[in-house]
Amino acid sequence: MKDVIQRILETCKVDVNAKDTVRGMTPLCCAAKNGHKAVVELLLATGQADVELGDGSDRTPLSFAAEAGHTAVIQLLLDTGNVNVNAKDFSGRTPLIFAAMARQTKTVLQLF
Repeated sequence: MKDVIQRILETCKVDVNAKDTVRGMTPLCCAAKNGHKAVVELLLATGQADVELGDGSDRTPLSFAAEAGHTAVIQLLLDTGNVNVNAKDFSGRTPLIFAAMARQTKTVLQLF
């Protein structure tokens, strides 16, 4: 999958911050939610991916990765220096809250 996405990013005019029509998720949200570290790296490497751009419920890529316990993806996002770890969705939930609700102990410690 990494090779296909890399090829698309290199050869096509792609808006890496485009939102889908169902939930308003960006490619970075989808990759973070599903733990696709290599895809997250590719998207971040474009220099265009907005790490704070949330879905239709204002959930950020970090909150999706935190809920699923994808610690490697979380670290990539944190390493950008552009992530607000206290970003709230429309219900006021932060990535830390999502991690705690999902019982992702390592993630809670990583974000704390």
